[in-house]
Amino acid sequence: MFKSGFVSIVGRPNVGKSTLMNNVVGEKIAIMSDKPQTTRNTIQAVYTDEEGQIVFLDTPGIHKPKNKLGEFMVKSATDAFRNVDVVLFVVDDSKKIGPGDRMIIEDLRKIKTPVVLVINKMDQIEEQDLFDMMKMYHAEGLFKQIVPISALKGRNVKELLKVIQNHLQEGPKYFPDYMITDQPERVLASELIREKVLHYIHDEIPHGVAVEIEKMKSRKDKEIVDVSAVIYCERDSHKGIIIGKNGRKLKGIGKSAREDMELLLGSQINLQLWVKVKENWRNLQSSVSNFGYTEK
Repeated sequence: MFKSGFVSIVGRPNVGKSTLMNNVVGEKIAIMSDKPQTTRNTIQAVYTDEEGQIVFLDTPGIHKPKNKLGEFMVKSATDAFRNVDVVLFVVDDSKKIGPGDRMIIEDLRKIKTPVVLVINKMDQIEEQDLFDMMKMYHAEGLFKQIVPISALKGRNVKELLKVIQNHLQEGPKYFPDYMITDQPERVLASELIREKVLHYIHDEIPHGVAVEIEKMKSRKDKEIVDVSAVIYCERDSHKGIIIGKNGRKLKGIGKSAREDMELLLGSQINLQLWVKVKENWRNLQSSVSNFGYTEK
């Protein structure tokens, strides 16, 4: 019997949701960073084996929004609770249920969808502490099953996939075997550039950064893809920080992004980057929408 279904991955920012999804499909389709609120859109990934197909929705971290972009991110995450077959609630190695996790738990109580708790970073938790955490979450009476994993190292991820499939019904194959994401190449390319900005830049600047792909075109005579992209920030001072002294940071961002794009697209990339200022864009609905943060 071939099973299939849709699974939302929800949780607070920076608990490892994107890392888990990338590990499952074996490719980097969601960007990762140690900075919270890295994921902004709901990203769809597809895992297929002989027994079934699981379509994952990686959602932005649920947090208290401070601007229009934040409101969009939280709505994307909470909307993903509904109209799916299973919800994965990912928590980290925190030994107490904090206010952020408590808020999500109370929201999850309102839905009928089966919820599986995923305790990430098990490799950083002592055995007794892990047992105590599982007991603490079990007492909530909400979770169908509790699965500890290490998304970064891949520990227990296969067991998690089995648990998910146990909760799915017989269904069709929604996507062909080779397909691992529904995201257009332009979106993946812009997200890879934004990931490198997150790695190279610190403090609050990354949250005020958006990337727009202006051109992405394959050459007719060579296996080269020309990509032109603009990194938008909110202040002139931020622009200088992103570019760096003698353009060093921007060059580093471009080199790193180009290498990942070449792995993703299987082609040589000619990447051109510019940095422009669009003041307070995170609070402007038109700008938030223009950068692709709109309801699908």
